[in-house]
Amino acid sequence: MMGNRERVLAALRFESGAGVPYEIGFNKGALEKMVRRTGDRDFARHTGSHLGIVSLSAPETQFRPGFFRDEYGVVWNRSGADRDVGNIEGNVVGSLEELENYRPPAVDRAWVLSRAKALSELDDGNFHVAQLHFSVFERAWSLCGMENLLIWMLDEPEAVRGFLDKITSRCLEVLETSFTYPYDCVYTGDDWGQQRGLIMGPPLWREFIKPCFERIYGLCHAHGRFTAHHSCGDLRDILMELPDMGLDIYQTFQPEIYGLETAALLRGKLSVWGGISTQRDLPFLSPEDIRALVKRTAAAFPEGGLILAPTHSVMDDVPEDNILALLAAFREQAGAEA
Repeated sequence: MMGNRERVLAALRFESGAGVPYEIGFNKGALEKMVRRTGDRDFARHTGSHLGIVSLSAPETQFRPGFFRDEYGVVWNRSGADRDVGNIEGNVVGSLEELENYRPPAVDRAWVLSRAKALSELDDGNFHVAQLHFSVFERAWSLCGMENLLIWMLDEPEAVRGFLDKITSRCLEVLETSFTYPYDCVYTGDDWGQQRGLIMGPPLWREFIKPCFERIYGLCHAHGRFTAHHSCGDLRDILMELPDMGLDIYQTFQPEIYGLETAALLRGKLSVWGGISTQRDLPFLSPEDIRALVKRTAAAFPEGGLILAPTHSVMDDVPEDNILALLAAFREQAGAEA
């Protein structure tokens, strides 16, 4: 009987016949209503997800109701409708001089070691993933503001390169520390896309962002770890560059952008994690249609290379019956033992 971790590894080796691994996460609203529906307070842990994910980021500090400060000093306002990510209050880096003189916070090595140790000790039979939130581009604009960062990329490229280098070096220190303990994969989060095309465009992405992640992925592979990357949006202009720079798994793979026919282009080169649209499909289809959609998506990857998942956390606009249908379809694709 093949376990969850072995099923993921088979998918990443582009092997068929092992069943399709899956992962599912929820925003706070969706999880709360599923707990009410099922009476299971540990509903998220009982989904059968094949990935065990632990964040390496230091915990945030809540300093008043709904307001949180992260390890970089960025303040997140979650007092409104968005209780998961929130909105940024002000800029930590507010001028070009502050950008040039910026020093990232010291890495809390004890915290990183504790998280990596906890990940390595998970006794769940899953593929174990260390997550690095807001890794480079997102971390940069969260510090100085999106508009400022994009303008400075054009007007002050050397300053921006230095800024991104400092952020990337801190990421590398976090990862080097975590590699004290064994686990399977490093999962970076950094949104580069929008509904159509890249936020910064391909030339600026290649100039500023790509070199940072080549360093990160190179370090991960040197330590025998797989690499996964989350980016919402349309990456078609650079999609085929991702495996060449060392990426093993692309998450989110939004079907409304790429189409399932893209699976053939990626076969043997880049695995994908996602494929079930939280924007176009999950809130609106019937449970029967969702089961059929999962089956079609899995069929587009006959030689592996797929971790079935919603393209983002399941949101609270998804009907409860649709969530249950999605889980049932995922379990069916993974095999009866999942």
